[in-house]
Amino acid sequence: MTTSAAATSTDATAPAKSHYVILDGLRGVASLMVVVFHLFEAWAGGDPARQIINHGYLAVDFFFLLSGFVIAYAYDERWAAGMGQWDFYKRRLVRLQPMIIVGGLVGAALLGLQHSSLFPKLETVTAWQIAGVLLLSFVMIPLTPSVEIRGWGEIYPLNGPQWSLFYEYIGNILYAVGLRKLPVRWLGGLVALSAAALVWLLTRGPRGDVIGGWALDASGVQIGLTRLMFPFFAGVLLMRIGQRIKVRNAFAVCGLLLVVALSLPRFGVGDQRWINGLYEAACIIVLFPLIVAIGAGEKDADGPSVRVARFFGDLSYPLYITHYPLIYAYTGWVVDKKPGPLLGVLASVGVFVAAVTIAWACLKLYDEPVRRWLAGRLLARRA
Repeated sequence: MTTSAAATSTDATAPAKSHYVILDGLRGVASLMVVVFHLFEAWAGGDPARQIINHGYLAVDFFFLLSGFVIAYAYDERWAAGMGQWDFYKRRLVRLQPMIIVGGLVGAALLGLQHSSLFPKLETVTAWQIAGVLLLSFVMIPLTPSVEIRGWGEIYPLNGPQWSLFYEYIGNILYAVGLRKLPVRWLGGLVALSAAALVWLLTRGPRGDVIGGWALDASGVQIGLTRLMFPFFAGVLLMRIGQRIKVRNAFAVCGLLLVVALSLPRFGVGDQRWINGLYEAACIIVLFPLIVAIGAGEKDADGPSVRVARFFGDLSYPLYITHYPLIYAYTGWVVDKKPGPLLGVLASVGVFVAAVTIAWACLKLYDEPVRRWLAGRLLARRA
């Protein structure tokens, strides 16, 4: 399972500013890679070395980086103009929360398709338990492993990827209560410290990767916070120092770099896991900021490929937050039924198409109109 979601789009409820179209498109690319990663994950048998599209989970770290960049871009000037904390929180709730609610509803609606040997607790779960878990997910209250209903130890067992939105909110709160006030020098020091913590996790930790963050235990919280801190802080810093790199065909270049980084095989297992850790550290600390700096080098990009990217950028958050209930069902089917390659490919294509269709319907029929309505009701109009 990966992460954040693509909740990092330029905030439609923020003040009107010119748009980083290429960054939106890259969110779309990363979101599509998340879905493909999860489809292949069903066939890996829990063995990272067998996973095709092996590093797709790094998309969450890329999302956190984009989130820090976009939050600072959309709100730094607004704070300087006198915006209060509650106004900021309302804007973030309007942006993120409607689709979190729909993601939980989709997870509950598809729970009947997910009975499998992979999910032992689902055989005895009651309607009252499902309703309770759903209501808690609506207000972002995480569950401990002892009370979750699936058996995977997830803090949001109806819709696993919601865990990254939990940390997204933590990042937003950190920005509001202090990060926005830090001068560049102090922010740079914080970025350096969080980079050191990330490198330690990746090279000295037990796994050699950043997989994790969705469990409410000591290890899960450590991984979740470590994954959040460097990319989110670095995104804020990258926006403030104004580092931009102009290259021709920026979207194609950045998209290719991102796809390759998320697709390469695992580089080390067992005693050699630190090699994989170094690769992931290089991606998160060096490559992803480079991609964002290139993507931010041009705001007014256009052309057929960028129009496609804009479409998937709009779709990215709904796709991220609604696709995983389908993955639960698909993974359980693969593990229990052991289909042949042809049937497996056909089914995976069907799941992919269904995920995109559900996300598009949620975007157009629910998310956009609900956010417009909430913005009109809750957000103060400012000059």
